[in-house]
Amino acid sequence: MSRSFDAIVIGAGPNGLVTSAYLARAGLSVLVLEQRDRVGGAASSEELWPGFRFDTGAHRSAQLHPAIWRDLGLGAHGLELVRSDPGVFVPLQDGRHLLLAESASTSTDSIRAFSAADADRWAEFNGFAEMVAGFLSAVFSVEPPEIPAPSRSDMFALGRLGLGLRKLGRREMEEVVRVLPMSCLELLDEWFESEPLRGVLAGVAVQGGAHGPMATGTAFNLFRRVAESGSPAALLRPRGGVGRLSEALASAARGAGAEIRTESRVKHVLLKEGRAAGVALEDGTEISARTVASGAGPGVTLLGLSDPAMLDPEFVRALKAIRYRGATAKVHLALGELPRFEGIEGAGRHLGGAISISPSLEYVERASDAAKYGRVSEAPYLEAVIPTVAEPELAPQGKHGMSVLVQYAPYHLRDGTWDAAAADALADTVVETLGRYAPNLPGSVEARHVLTPAGMEQKWSLQEGSVFQGEMTLDQFFFARPVAGWARYRTPIEGLYLCGTGTHPGGGATGNSGYLAAHRILKDAKGRR
Repeated sequence: MSRSFDAIVIGAGPNGLVTSAYLARAGLSVLVLEQRDRVGGAASSEELWPGFRFDTGAHRSAQLHPAIWRDLGLGAHGLELVRSDPGVFVPLQDGRHLLLAESASTSTDSIRAFSAADADRWAEFNGFAEMVAGFLSAVFSVEPPEIPAPSRSDMFALGRLGLGLRKLGRREMEEVVRVLPMSCLELLDEWFESEPLRGVLAGVAVQGGAHGPMATGTAFNLFRRVAESGSPAALLRPRGGVGRLSEALASAARGAGAEIRTESRVKHVLLKEGRAAGVALEDGTEISARTVASGAGPGVTLLGLSDPAMLDPEFVRALKAIRYRGATAKVHLALGELPRFEGIEGAGRHLGGAISISPSLEYVERASDAAKYGRVSEAPYLEAVIPTVAEPELAPQGKHGMSVLVQYAPYHLRDGTWDAAAADALADTVVETLGRYAPNLPGSVEARHVLTPAGMEQKWSLQEGSVFQGEMTLDQFFFARPVAGWARYRTPIEGLYLCGTGTHPGGGATGNSGYLAAHRILKDAKGRR
């Protein structure tokens, strides 16, 4: 048995790093164990070819919890979040395009080319979305209540949420409650008529999921994204790549006293008298700790790294019932030149944000249809980014790197498996799809790299390739995330906690799960004294 620690954190993704930083700031001796050769998990940047640096997982960031930014002093650790402007460019095959930007006039002028009524409602919709997102942000910032017997402090926290909702006003409160369970289709039917605008918002609402925009609850995901980024069409990204977020968090954790070891794969959690007592590594090393916090998903942690025989059968059943259904892939392209989209002369500022292949809401829904039957979409919904437009140093001189989020590519294929041939076929589909809008793109591809859902599971331990460690749906949210009765970061194994996105509030790299988990661990430690 090597040196003992107060706490071991499994996984150096953003949430694991946030948890470790807060525990170390509280005076605990903390060890972070990361299986890969770098920190970040899916929020990391890698050089895939000489001189080409890509965000291999997430190509979007999110607004960190304000307390995390303040407490950890992330600006001093080199983190700078930049908002791309324009945020999103939606090309159409007929040469027209939609451009959504920070400038209200730019967005409304672009929308007006498709619908004057939609242009007139765009500002109102943004205000409405920000109101709903504000309520969700408050929910994301509190620990879920103990179910079925909430404590006095739980009732107080819930009361504050209810009071905040009532302060919006009666009509606004009713609207928030009404719209969250809606489908994106139902929501957008009330607001907009132009298909390019409906399509791009539908794409935002379904990213990372297996459902289409006609599914119940997808409106919730649209507002959740607004809460994370500040507007329906905003694209946030750390300067230098999403890996800079993780590097800054790691620097803050080390500065607080945490030790981070990469290339240290945990084999299983050690138990002593029924409680967590440390971890055993793949190389046979055993490290003791009174507390273990896992940034891996709930299934990976409790059914893979722990002994399910130690758990109540009903709890195991609930764990196995969590829906993951990964249907997202990433394709990275090394380009010899920038894509030239039909109807646009030259390489303009439109390429600085996200490029959304979502010409209509129906297009996005049809893309999801194939996944329902275990097939890859032949006309997929795509969101591409070219960070080298703003940061040319991320590629060799004169070259560019494009990262493409692909939906839908289901983890469970009806025919075959995610072998090299299936990955190549997916890349072919992506390049061909982009070529319908930018005819020069297929000929400019010099190299390509594919991460399938199965590849994401292998690379980052994301069960079924689920980028959120479990679908972000209303029935897997708040006190039901990861499962009802165990939403407060504890597990049935005393001393073992969850701190990844499989816990409340899930979502993108906000650090909220890690922040709330750290505070729960510290509260429990104080209660044991």
